[in-house]
Amino acid sequence: MAFSEVLSRSFMFYQNYKPVNVLEASREGLRQRRVSKLPLLVPRSYGTLNSMATQGERGSKAVDNKNMKIPHVLSVAGSDSGGGAGIQADLKSCAAFGVYCSTVITAVTAQNTVGVQGVNKLPEDFVAEQLKSVLSDMRVDVCDCSFLFSNCSEKLLPMADIVTPNLKEASALLGGFQLETIADMHSAAKRIHNMGPRNVLVKGGDLPASLDAVDIFFDGEDFYELRSSRIQTRNTHGTGCTLASCIAAGLAKGFPMLESVKAAKHFVEDALQYSKDIMIGDGFQGPFDHLFKLKNSGRQVAFKPSDLLLYAVTDSGMNRKWGRSITNAVRAAIEGGATIIQLREKDAKTRDFFESAKACLEICRSHEIPLLINDRIDVALACDADGVHVGQSDMPARVARSLLGPNKIIGVSCKTPEQAQKAWDDGADYIGSGGVYPTNTKANNVTIGLDGLKTVCLASKLPVVAIGGIGISNARSVMEIGVQNLKGIAVVSALFDRECILSETQKLHSVLTDATSRGK
Repeated sequence: MAFSEVLSRSFMFYQNYKPVNVLEASREGLRQRRVSKLPLLVPRSYGTLNSMATQGERGSKAVDNKNMKIPHVLSVAGSDSGGGAGIQADLKSCAAFGVYCSTVITAVTAQNTVGVQGVNKLPEDFVAEQLKSVLSDMRVDVCDCSFLFSNCSEKLLPMADIVTPNLKEASALLGGFQLETIADMHSAAKRIHNMGPRNVLVKGGDLPASLDAVDIFFDGEDFYELRSSRIQTRNTHGTGCTLASCIAAGLAKGFPMLESVKAAKHFVEDALQYSKDIMIGDGFQGPFDHLFKLKNSGRQVAFKPSDLLLYAVTDSGMNRKWGRSITNAVRAAIEGGATIIQLREKDAKTRDFFESAKACLEICRSHEIPLLINDRIDVALACDADGVHVGQSDMPARVARSLLGPNKIIGVSCKTPEQAQKAWDDGADYIGSGGVYPTNTKANNVTIGLDGLKTVCLASKLPVVAIGGIGISNARSVMEIGVQNLKGIAVVSALFDRECILSETQKLHSVLTDATSRGK
């Protein structure tokens, strides 16, 4: 029985229990790169196809914690005895993202940092038995396939939500088409998309004469160039598997496809940077450390577009007016429902700002709320804040990204579609657009109105938070302009120039929650 038939029948078997949609596929050789997981066993010259499946609905079980949602990835892959790629990389990647990972083994390899000494394919019937065991019992969100037979691509590509070939794998899929430029990668992504998957990520880590690591993401309508720094290291074994596993983890946690891809790419770059000098094995290609974050004392809060819902921007003058400390103000805003905090202290001395930021970061981390620093990248670095927000006259976002690294959050103030595009090109995670209405918190601030806000939103490839003169009386009007990437509002005086921050935040959060639920 062909392996693809084994997979199809296994999913049909699972559908008798819970509906499942097949989700992703990608190609990468024994080092399996994936953006989803359902491993395919392929000769080394053909790479690996990865595909994911996601469960459409879930039932509840009669257990004490039945309401607790545990994101769950099923990895279908080969075993790497060296521990750098395959199932081993998948388990570590999911652990790093806080996602449960179950496994189906398709092959057992004998390999190390020198190379692959042997491959033992498991019988297809036994692979199917593993699939049945997992899928008949567990609530799987995403299935990531990466190590499968080369004759599976024709049947599995149309089932996939995403494929992630590198340059050689894309060339093999396209019958030898050579990829030497970014334009070639665009063309390859479109041609592979025509083969059936919903999304394609062509990875350009081996692109000649490119200073950056450039990947091309194509969703069937738009192309996105995703750039990151090229890390000079021997420790690159398992990058493809890790990328796919991290995408799978992001999807399992409910992130959109593009956001999952970007988060995965950032994670791989961060891991490579941290691990560039470690020595494991004597071969030419070593593994890297997936769990590097466990060695850091700080805990980075991962950015989600939904974090922008109620974006609280502090003001020291208002805190002095009402006789409260910055920490008390931040704590009250968070307890009232603020979803992200920005410290905006234009007049504070550097040492005072640093001490305030450290104290506020402790509060934010305890509530898993991101803390951003306005403008001052030096303060953000010193206190290990979750990111920064910069304006058009501040340090450019691209420079901020190079200083902060791939895993920090960067927001940019934008009034025009051109500025929104530049923010995307420079590696920002979101944009703040306004002022929507006149405001007293920023002198000489040109307002763009609701029409201007909508124009910027429609042009932006990033999530947007509206800012400027917004409060409880007009927040609903802002959120109901009818654009999907408008994720929330940023407020200053509506919270911090009020006697009770807690109650004002609660009321505003209620309005926003109601407005967003009605818009769905």
